[in-house]
Amino acid sequence: MWYYLNLDMSQNAQLVFKDGTVFKGRYFTDIGSTYGEVVFNTAMTGYQEILTDPSYCGQLVVMTYPIIGSYGVNIDDNEADKCHVKALIVKEYFSYPSNWRSSEDLKSFCERHNVVGIENVDTRYLTRYLRDKGAQSAWLGPMDDSIDSIPSHLDDIPDMEGLNLVDQVSVKQSYIFPSKTAATHKIAVIDCGVKLNILRIFSQLGCECVVFPHTVTAHDILESDADGVFISNGPGDPAVVDQVIQTIRDLIGKKPLFGICLGHQLICLALGAKTFKLQFGHHGANHPILDKEHNRVCVSSQNHGFCVDQESLNNIDVDVTHVNLNDSTVAGIRHRSLPIFAVQFHPEAAPGPKDSFYLFKDFIQSLQKVEV
Repeated sequence: MWYYLNLDMSQNAQLVFKDGTVFKGRYFTDIGSTYGEVVFNTAMTGYQEILTDPSYCGQLVVMTYPIIGSYGVNIDDNEADKCHVKALIVKEYFSYPSNWRSSEDLKSFCERHNVVGIENVDTRYLTRYLRDKGAQSAWLGPMDDSIDSIPSHLDDIPDMEGLNLVDQVSVKQSYIFPSKTAATHKIAVIDCGVKLNILRIFSQLGCECVVFPHTVTAHDILESDADGVFISNGPGDPAVVDQVIQTIRDLIGKKPLFGICLGHQLICLALGAKTFKLQFGHHGANHPILDKEHNRVCVSSQNHGFCVDQESLNNIDVDVTHVNLNDSTVAGIRHRSLPIFAVQFHPEAAPGPKDSFYLFKDFIQSLQKVEV
């Protein structure tokens, strides 16, 4: 049985979940169809950064803020050279952007990057549904598609758990992201879907980044004579990114390591911890984090569907340095004797607050002070 929500004769799109729930909407882009895991993001701004964030590869994103598109898009706010979100689902699309930085409207941007956009969806109800049922796969397509053909679409949608998406977003060849000033350090970046703002920040802090594909070996990184290694954010299930996990293992004790988001999970897996899939993930720019090292709370930007299992850290020589105050999950670790630390959230923001920007400086200081 199919359960239709938000029936409106002007609607021409349907979002169909595997349990038979159907949400109706209206295309604000060219009519198209797509499929993937549906997640919600609670950020009030930053839809362009979200669309271009490689960590969203293969996902359909619901924005909880009701009006999207009001400030348009611009070339400076991209986090990658293309969009990785498959679809953008909003309550109301604003078609007349007003912002001095805007160079294009959101509709044109989505169409140019093959992102399906629908509006007139009850995003409050949809968010409640995802919170109760958990992030899950769905098919998005035109209303005139036969309802009888939809189950075959749904059966073809892979679950995010067990899915390795890093090879879809990582670079194929290494490249250099130069420092804005005279470089004081060289950082090897293992690209699992790195956001550009991470590289911009390292550049502003006087670091030259050598960005490697996720297939890089520890030998190649050591041959590059980098001062430290950064493991980036990225999409999919961290537990199946075996090659990067092995590379990190081979680097432990040889170079300082810093990881963000997926990089945090991969470092923990390399150290012997385990990960698990969250019910609906953490996606937004307003997640409170307890920084146990400095005894303070910061507001963070987050985007992940998996998390490190805290009990699995008990027999590993690390301390939990950060805790998510919404659900008490692990949000950061630091090794007790080696220059290794990582956080689950995004100190580079884009979008979001910059409360935890200091972590980049901490990493650079570790390059100066620690010999491995």
